[in-house]
Amino acid sequence: MKRLLLVAALCWSSSAWSARTPFQARCEDTIGATVVTLTSSENGHSIDNTVPFRALTRMKQEGGGASFVLGLTRTESRISFALDGAILTDPKTSYECVAPRIDVTLAYQPIVIYVGREFLPGTCAYQQILAHEMRHLKAYLEHLPKVDRLVRAALKARFAGQPIYAPAGQAKRLLEQEMDVGWMPYIKNEMAKVERLQAAIDSPQEYARLSKVCAGEVQLLVGPPKRNKR
Repeated sequence: MKRLLLVAALCWSSSAWSARTPFQARCEDTIGATVVTLTSSENGHSIDNTVPFRALTRMKQEGGGASFVLGLTRTESRISFALDGAILTDPKTSYECVAPRIDVTLAYQPIVIYVGREFLPGTCAYQQILAHEMRHLKAYLEHLPKVDRLVRAALKARFAGQPIYAPAGQAKRLLEQEMDVGWMPYIKNEMAKVERLQAAIDSPQEYARLSKVCAGEVQLLVGPPKRNKR
């Protein structure tokens, strides 16, 4: 895992103290445990058969190209976090301890599956294109729980239930900085790995297969080669 952890300023074990001080004892015995929650949701999907395939091509390729995009599956990932927690301050050492509550949310925007308007529901071509796009949907839906498990375990390992110590007035700011600088890029990178799976689904072999399905039905509707689907 590549992330910046601000452990120089944020300490959560006796390594920050030569011995268990009265302040450390008060923190650990009274402030409560660190709590980390993670929620993930995919928010459903819909099928849209109203957009022409040429418009889908522009949506996918931003500037055109020779490929035809007959179907398209689109969504966006959303990552957010909220920080809270009780704080105790020790005037003698000018340190404070915090038992943070960290709430992380992972979500997909509602997934939209497009099938080109030229392909009428119930036809062979429509069914073939839709079946291909359902593979993209499945990849999204299977990836999110994997990221959930990975991030949940990493957060649990980092915030092991002990109070966190920092110079007075800095604990929450440093926690926010750690989330912004370290955790957010890490989680975004894990979420983005689904695009490698999506690219593998859109292989040249799959393009070639789709160009020949349904006894030439696709070619009749989109014109002569070259063909790609996404």
